[in-house]
Amino acid sequence: MSTREVGRTVVLLVDDHEVVHWGLRSLLSNQSWVARCVSARNGEEAIELAKRYSPHVALVDLFLGTESGAELCERLREVEPRTRVLLLSGAGRISATAAKAAGASGFVPKDWPAADVCRAVLAVAAGRTVFDGAAPATPAGLSPREREILELIATGATNPEIAKTLHLSPHTVKEHTSSLYRKLEVRNRAEAVRAADRLGLT
Repeated sequence: MSTREVGRTVVLLVDDHEVVHWGLRSLLSNQSWVARCVSARNGEEAIELAKRYSPHVALVDLFLGTESGAELCERLREVEPRTRVLLLSGAGRISATAAKAAGASGFVPKDWPAADVCRAVLAVAAGRTVFDGAAPATPAGLSPREREILELIATGATNPEIAKTLHLSPHTVKEHTSSLYRKLEVRNRAEAVRAADRLGLT
């Protein structure tokens, strides 16, 4: 049974950083328009709370330890389609295109003033989108070589195989791979392929 409260907003906070977690929870809980702020530190907890409370807004960290906030956004939207997701991050950005592809309604940097974060949550709860803090529509441009490597990563090729195909040293391939990870704001090969697909880069 849904525990949504009429006229006031139920917020789900998902963040694994202790200080940020409690700071945001305290901030949101003290807003007059927030009926309840429940919090989770990982994806599984978030899914269970979403099922239980049917939050109006889920404020989800883009990087949850080894988990992807964008992927969790998709899962949350599957289990509770009425929940609107607002991604946030203190280390890196996601483009509006990629965030929307994951089902998010907005993105806010953690370095925004508290009042602006609250306004963003309220705006998303009201059905609006907030992408003022998102990265440019396309990430910092990949070089032609990085695009080649990304395309080979997408085929499942390993770094040694990519090195052999492109006649490069494994070390050079590793450097290019690290660079494109930074530009795409991802942490591993699987995330790189998904990000590139969402952004139409492969």
